[in-house]
Amino acid sequence: MKNTVTTFLQAKQEGKKLSMLTAYDYSTAKLINDSGVNAILVGDSLGNVILGYEDTVSVTMEDMIHHGRAVSKGAKDALLVIDMPFMSYQTSVYDAVKNAGRLMKEGRANAVKLEGGRKICPQVEAVVSAGIPVMGHLGLTPQSINALGGHKVQGKTEQSARQLIDDALALEKAGAFAVVLECVPASLAEFISKKLTVPTIGIGAGAGCDGQVLVYQDMLGMFSDYVPKFVKQFANVGEIMAKAFADYDSEVKSGAFPTEDKSYSIDEAVMDKIKADFAD
Repeated sequence: MKNTVTTFLQAKQEGKKLSMLTAYDYSTAKLINDSGVNAILVGDSLGNVILGYEDTVSVTMEDMIHHGRAVSKGAKDALLVIDMPFMSYQTSVYDAVKNAGRLMKEGRANAVKLEGGRKICPQVEAVVSAGIPVMGHLGLTPQSINALGGHKVQGKTEQSARQLIDDALALEKAGAFAVVLECVPASLAEFISKKLTVPTIGIGAGAGCDGQVLVYQDMLGMFSDYVPKFVKQFANVGEIMAKAFADYDSEVKSGAFPTEDKSYSIDEAVMDKIKADFAD
């Protein structure tokens, strides 16, 4: 059954946890989709883990559309959410609606995700009014990493905690169907989750959220440039891949690969004729 914004709300109401993982290509999306994961996020994290950028700020609309379209081919049952990249919605309500529409039409998204709280509520309202589901994102918002002063836990002071609560409630009122909480103290995230009628998706925000999301390269040990505290490696696929690449390199250079059973044959009489015809 296809996961939708309606099934997300139903899960919240029934107390069922929601799972979400990132994907950036067809083959990975298909594996994730077939595993039963509820949602796939084409995150602007692709800037770091796929494109080799130093941050997510450099990711463009064209990047998101390109990868979103590929993922959509494999996300048949999972809800496909695509990040709106930096400066694609902050500039104006018009830009927000126009670019969200592009992610839906060209990227084949089922919903879009915007970072920020009350300041972007006008954009959220306009995008939702245009018939486009919006997922919010609060706490550590990577697109604002320069303003936040680095990768830091958010909401640890009374003032910042109150702001997070107010922002979450404002996003819900603006029409967001779900809110991601990133790097937020677990007790605060649980409190916010109970205050909202829409589901929260945590990443480094404890078990009290209504669901969880991880970058798949992180949870498979494929990306070691920076491993956040909240990441659990469910398998060390990166190590397996590195060994396979090294074994391949070794066998190619030694002549051990390819073997006869990995090659195609031709009738020897045909080859004898060809050799005779091309003989010097």
